[in-house]
Amino acid sequence: MKSRQFYALLVMAAVLAGCASSGQRAPVVERSEAPKKSIAAPDETRKKLLREKDWRPQVHVVQKGDTLYSIAFNYGFDYHELAELNGIQDPGVIQIGQQIRLFPGGAMPIIPPAAIESKPIEPAVREQPRLAKYEYSDAAMAQIEKVQQLAQPVTIVAESKPKPEPKPKPESKPEPKPEPKPETRTENASDNDEDETLEWSLPAQGKLVAGFSESANNKGIDIAGKLGQPITASAPGKVVYSGSGLRGYGKLVIIKHNKTYLSAYAHNDQVLVKEGQSVTRGQKIAEMGNTDADQVKLHFEVRRFGKPVDPAKYLPFGKS
Repeated sequence: MKSRQFYALLVMAAVLAGCASSGQRAPVVERSEAPKKSIAAPDETRKKLLREKDWRPQVHVVQKGDTLYSIAFNYGFDYHELAELNGIQDPGVIQIGQQIRLFPGGAMPIIPPAAIESKPIEPAVREQPRLAKYEYSDAAMAQIEKVQQLAQPVTIVAESKPKPEPKPKPESKPEPKPEPKPETRTENASDNDEDETLEWSLPAQGKLVAGFSESANNKGIDIAGKLGQPITASAPGKVVYSGSGLRGYGKLVIIKHNKTYLSAYAHNDQVLVKEGQSVTRGQKIAEMGNTDADQVKLHFEVRRFGKPVDPAKYLPFGKS
């Protein structure tokens, strides 16, 4: 009887173990959020430009063909400011090799002075004693002998004493000289704010006949139009140049918008603004022409720190 009960217990235990081993557990699935794909903003290229650092050097050395106007234009400055910073009275007169400082506060490079020719030192002229004439007599001869005896050098022999040895001076540690801090140009955070809030508009209406191209050395865009057609300021700013002193641009207007951007308007027939004048966006500044050009057109450039950039990235083409 006991053996049957024991056998029954074994059978029940085996059945329970089989049920436990055959049980299925629900699979555990980790549900994590799929990584979001970054969608490039439409103005990503423009923001990238804003993050670029100022590439300009502290000093420009004048090369053949340079003018103060072209130097200021190529580095994004007002030539009046460069003239005042460098003490230049006549902006039209600079010399090859002259150093033009671009930023205030920076020390000018030290130029070693020309070597001064050293002349040999001439020996000092020794004055001779004056001569006196005496009539021949015994008294005169005695006087001469007396003078000669006084003129003979007297040699004094003194006992030589040993020189005392100099006492060693206590070693003094040299004071550490402060290391000169490198001249750095810190970018003003407000400059980027100005760039971001700067709004641009088309400077003229017409057909785009040439686009920006670094390979073709076209530093801007060309818009064809009619003679006398209005040219307007693409953004608010200050007129820093008005004239025809830059070769290849004809009658040119340059507007400085902030510490970062310039815009240039070339080949005008008539210029209607003066240097130093403040202008607003959309204000008429010139009339379209063909000065120093093969056709009536506007050559328009946008320069960031003096470096040409594609105006199409700033202008609202198709929105006007």
